[in-house]
Amino acid sequence: MPRDPLPPAEHGESFARRDFLKASAALAATFPASLRAATLPTSLGAATLAAPPQAATPLGQAPLVDGYRLNAILDVFRRYGGGDDGGTTRLAYSDEDIAARAYAASVMENAGLQVSVDIAGNLIGRRDGADPAALPIVIGSHMDTVPEGGSYDGMVGCAAAFEVALTLHHHEVELGHPLEVVVFQNEEGGKTGSRALVGRVEPFEFDVVTASGFMIRDGINRLGGDAARLDEAQREPGSMAGFLELHIEQGAVLEAAGTQIGIVEGIVGIRRWYITVLGAQNHAGTTPMPQRRDALVATADLIRAVSEVATTTEGRQVATVGRIEAVPGAPNVVPGEVRATLEIRDLEMDKIGQILSEIVARAREIESAREVTIEFEQFYESLAAPTAPAFRDMLERAATDLGYSTLRMPSGAGHDAQSMAELGPVGMIFVPSRDGISHSPREYTAPEDITRGANVLLHAVLALNAAG
Repeated sequence: MPRDPLPPAEHGESFARRDFLKASAALAATFPASLRAATLPTSLGAATLAAPPQAATPLGQAPLVDGYRLNAILDVFRRYGGGDDGGTTRLAYSDEDIAARAYAASVMENAGLQVSVDIAGNLIGRRDGADPAALPIVIGSHMDTVPEGGSYDGMVGCAAAFEVALTLHHHEVELGHPLEVVVFQNEEGGKTGSRALVGRVEPFEFDVVTASGFMIRDGINRLGGDAARLDEAQREPGSMAGFLELHIEQGAVLEAAGTQIGIVEGIVGIRRWYITVLGAQNHAGTTPMPQRRDALVATADLIRAVSEVATTTEGRQVATVGRIEAVPGAPNVVPGEVRATLEIRDLEMDKIGQILSEIVARAREIESAREVTIEFEQFYESLAAPTAPAFRDMLERAATDLGYSTLRMPSGAGHDAQSMAELGPVGMIFVPSRDGISHSPREYTAPEDITRGANVLLHAVLALNAAG
């Protein structure tokens, strides 16, 4: 394989893969021995990646993915942050993240892709199409995890995208459209990589410290991007033929229904707020109960109100108070301040606004009853993204033709497809999650389900390409 630097990418100067791997190798030399060994995995070397699928494809039929190779790739990626409990901690911008991306780049090269890192720090593999004027078909997902997370969230979509490219390459299937395989960065920390492509990363986010301890600004630069030029990563609406993402469901709907493939109808919008409740700090032993302006008690009332509003309003919205901190946090002090977060999700942004209005109205009642003040400050927004109706039909046909059962369903979790929907039509495939568990070491999707999802992804790419 050539080792020369890649030419400038269409959406910003690329980071030469040779330099990226050189930096990654230098970093790997500082890792513990177990991780250094993982940078050169033996269970899935170049020979395996280069080997054609075990079963030949009948003449005139679309190829199928190699399920063994696909799941072997997925297993190798567990070496980068994988734990004895079956889970994985591979935080965005961490050493494990960088090492995994270096291995991903080698898999991409074996699939005949030209590999680069864009200005935003996303890892991109590109395969040119026969038609120079055709827009790219984009596939991919993310490989970063939450702390003590699972080994399938995001990574299934990446491994499947790699396998689609490998299958097309080894079967010598020429597409009219270019194919782009993207590993988005920092999905778990706010979809930074995909949101950068649509110009939705706010300036204050650069200073946000991620779970790995790196500020987003420094993390982008660690991955080979350039935070100072992030606006150059933005792509124009209409610049792609479509985006397709395979993902584990992260819920129990498919498993409960005994259905093999989920066809996602849309991805929920998300808004998040900081909540500050101000009361009066005082001595816990000498302040009578009727005289207290306890910020924590008022917050407890508010948390109950959030649950009641979300539960009693018709619809599928959800609202969550996920973090709470009492100040000063001493056992013998009545809390004078509480800091908390509120998140609301729904397929309609207007519905999110409606739920917030009702929660704020309840907050005003609590202020009066408890003699406190309650402030809401929005700090995050991810727009709801319906999938393209034509893509839903296309994915359903692909699954049905392959003999798989399907179910149309919403996604309650956010995904990179949400951002990509601002650039063009998107489609999303779900595969079952055992017991509906995700963001946990117990997260699991069976190899045969992963293979089915990858086959649907492959056949959808071929269908989208044939559509012109």
